[in-house]
Amino acid sequence: MRLHVGCAMWTHAPWQGRFLPHPLPPGERLRAYATWCNAVEGNTTFYATPARSTVESWARQTGPDFRFVVKLPKSITHERRLSGVDEELRSFLDTIEPLGTRAHALWVQLPGSFTPADLGVLAGFLRGLPRSYRYAVEVRHRAFFDDARSEGLLERVLAGAGAEWVPFDTTALFQTPPTSDAERDAWTKKPRVPRRSSALTDRPIVRYIGRDATERTIEGWQHWVGTVTEWLRDGRSPTVFVHTPDNADALMLARRFHDEVRARLPGIEPLPEPMPAEPLTLF
Repeated sequence: MRLHVGCAMWTHAPWQGRFLPHPLPPGERLRAYATWCNAVEGNTTFYATPARSTVESWARQTGPDFRFVVKLPKSITHERRLSGVDEELRSFLDTIEPLGTRAHALWVQLPGSFTPADLGVLAGFLRGLPRSYRYAVEVRHRAFFDDARSEGLLERVLAGAGAEWVPFDTTALFQTPPTSDAERDAWTKKPRVPRRSSALTDRPIVRYIGRDATERTIEGWQHWVGTVTEWLRDGRSPTVFVHTPDNADALMLARRFHDEVRARLPGIEPLPEPMPAEPLTLF
């Protein structure tokens, strides 16, 4: 059994010198992160397609069991809304090719304005994608969560392409009013939708955001500890990404989540031993 856990990024200023060595050259930061977690959200590709040499560096810094969930560029998903994107999509797929099996899934994050009326566009887009990758779709329009017919239509579209529905669980974040600047900022930006915890494929993906208080984050993910444990018992291979509004402790929390699931299922393969944040000395 394998459980993948990770964060929204692999470099974050509050981690430097605390969890990860500092300073580290850019070409070594992902390598250090990969001693803490075995997956990462590929959010940077949303803003711009990187150079192929950059992706080759990502592959060199990670082992074959490390996993990326790589987000499609916003020019494809948000600006052109999945239409007329063949050339840009080919370029993107060529760029990420060096990841090989490390590309766990290509992540199609759709804007909140993408409604059930747009499902025909999504179905056509998914049908045209190469079968050499797995795909995961994140929607944010409330109708997909509040209307059973819309939910069922989306599930059928995804099932037809063997794609997963990625939930972004913000229930802990919105459970009580914010208590920090980072939480107040998250309240204005994160989607407020009901929690969804049904898996469509054998590789479910969960995005969970807690609070800046560690104990509140841990309290809020207990639902997912149970759900992920059952998925693993069913033979699925889940991936869980842990966020907090400031992400200061997200790296440690991702490992904590893995530990809590492994306490219930000791057969889960352990995470690697973290790289020391400080250089080893003789005294």
